[in-house]
Amino acid sequence: MKVAPASTRVEMTQIVLPEHTNARGTIFGGQVAAWIDISAAIAAQRFCRRSVVTASIDELHFLHPIHRGHIAIFHAVVNCAWHHSMEVGVRVEGEDPLTGQRTHTASAYLTFVALDADGRPVGVPELDPQTPDEQRRQREGERRRARRLEYKKLRMAEEP
Repeated sequence: MKVAPASTRVEMTQIVLPEHTNARGTIFGGQVAAWIDISAAIAAQRFCRRSVVTASIDELHFLHPIHRGHIAIFHAVVNCAWHHSMEVGVRVEGEDPLTGQRTHTASAYLTFVALDADGRPVGVPELDPQTPDEQRRQREGERRRARRLEYKKLRMAEEP
């Protein structure tokens, strides 16, 4: 079975309340990371129609703060898929509700593993990128995976 990336798209919207912010009135990075993980997990589940677990979050970059009372918007989509795992890209935007102005505030790439009913890794469908943008995202995801695997190999070599 082949699945188009467009069918995995998620747009999750949250209002930034006082409990989500620090003393400066901007959102906690950990709150952004949690919402990134949730939106990415939804995209991953839409892709494989299975339970998924987060294997890694990498390249999480905070570019601009989101202020109390503003809106946080999370765009997630599956970029790449392998035997048991998939990469999901998430773009975060902050929106001023009074002006409608949006600012790119963060980006992240997450790897998820699909699980069977017993909690063991299980195969995932093939990703079928159809647009030039989806094809670019897949190529870039393959390069990121190669870097992640190389890093893992280096870490394993350093362990006693």
